[in-house]
Amino acid sequence: MHKTAVALATGKLMQVMGLVLIVPLAIAFYDDRSLGLLQAFGRPETLGFVIAIAFSLIFGTAVAWLFRSARELQGTKEGYAVVTIGWMMLTLISSIPFCLYFMEVRPPDSNGFMLAFTDSFFEVMSGFTTTGASILTDIEAVPRSLLFLRALTHWLGGMGIITLALAIFPAMGVSGYQMFRGEVPGPSKDKLGPRLTHTASILWGVYCLLTAVETGLLMIAGMDWFEAICHSFATMATGGFSTRNASVAGFESDWITWIISLFMFLAGVNFVLHFKALRGDIRAMTDNREFRFYTGVILVAIVLVSAVLYFGGPKPVKEASDHWRHHQLTAEEFIDHHQLHASKYTTVYGTVREATFQVLSITTTTGFATTDFDIWPDFLRILMIVLMFFGGCAGSTGGGMKMIRIMVVFKMAINELRKLTFPRLVAPLKIGSSAVDDKMSINIVSFSILFVGLFALVAILMTLFVPDLTTAVAASIATIGNIGPGLSGVGAVENYSWIPIPGKWILVVSMLLGRLEIFTVLIVLRPATWRK
Repeated sequence: MHKTAVALATGKLMQVMGLVLIVPLAIAFYDDRSLGLLQAFGRPETLGFVIAIAFSLIFGTAVAWLFRSARELQGTKEGYAVVTIGWMMLTLISSIPFCLYFMEVRPPDSNGFMLAFTDSFFEVMSGFTTTGASILTDIEAVPRSLLFLRALTHWLGGMGIITLALAIFPAMGVSGYQMFRGEVPGPSKDKLGPRLTHTASILWGVYCLLTAVETGLLMIAGMDWFEAICHSFATMATGGFSTRNASVAGFESDWITWIISLFMFLAGVNFVLHFKALRGDIRAMTDNREFRFYTGVILVAIVLVSAVLYFGGPKPVKEASDHWRHHQLTAEEFIDHHQLHASKYTTVYGTVREATFQVLSITTTTGFATTDFDIWPDFLRILMIVLMFFGGCAGSTGGGMKMIRIMVVFKMAINELRKLTFPRLVAPLKIGSSAVDDKMSINIVSFSILFVGLFALVAILMTLFVPDLTTAVAASIATIGNIGPGLSGVGAVENYSWIPIPGKWILVVSMLLGRLEIFTVLIVLRPATWRK
């Protein structure tokens, strides 16, 4: 491990983050333009942005200068170390404005700073990892600069802050391929050109184009420019942070619902396929087995959800009210809540609209909501949990295990059954016409075992802090799969604010493991990694 190379790259990342934070700072100053300069600086979030920017630029520049003669990153260990340490450092920096804001607006108590710091780190880590699990209880009361920061962390984390920085790093003496391998989700990292800088530029170009198109369509549909940008950032990153307490349901617009549904679907597709389609090679997308499997899973789930909801409706009020929730409603409030959401499934169109949106939101791990799917029949609640494991395609911004891994595991199981039936059968593992080599198969199986094992471990640990088993299990998969909302106490109309501090830190680690796909973080945690 060449620690000086890791320090150099981390310093460069901090410089980039310092420049990025100027944007929400500008929004803070714009919103406070009627105040004097001193009064504007006195606002906790504005002061927090100034401190964060100053720390990033000064400390990052000092570290980069001190280790300016470090050798370039060459090994896998160094690349993974930069990704893990870099993400933790950027989360820490970006949490400063939230921390000062929470300490100002919340009543003081014995653990005021610790709770404010934990909630800030949780919210920003949820943003960067595109999880969308929030501790905010009144989103609409939060300053726009902080809401934009939440959306911005989504957008940067979706394609990857490292990937963005790769266009800068080569000119600064830092090789980026190992970092690219550690950050980009999926079992394979496609390069679109001989230079990694070219690949990073193409991916970010497609990402920006789709974000801009969605922003324009949302503005045409009725959103103002600020909410359109924030929701586009959250959609294309499959993050799920909204500017409304009721999430997308707060807009009460069919056009907005369908536009976001379309772009959630696109965000769950490999961005290399988007690039090829934009160049006219549509068949590259339609012939791709993972894309077809992804589309098929979504269509089957939409049909199942629509049929069950339309013909059976949600759970009866008595049964649905038995689900554990931290913020319990009175009997009258719950009846009104149940009737409001049940009314959405009385027509075929309404049912299909809600089913399509929620299936896409959960499968792509975006986490937006237009209805309370926690009052759905248990069959559909379990289906939602299963879809959380699937996630998007490799090379997309979606979380979960990824469709290609699910396909390979299924294929391996079928092949083993065939070989047991016909012992002399030679059946190479293939996805379409492409063979999956043994190295890739072992990697996918190992990842799948680790993913399920860590999901179980987090769920077990969360039972120490959560008084409901369904909530503990749902919080585990909702964070390690980077989904956000789960069931019961962390359902679509709940949040994570009530979870005790130790439980929140467990979920923070779970989110990071899920976004960096487990191996990246575990390699850095191994003591042997740091030995020369």
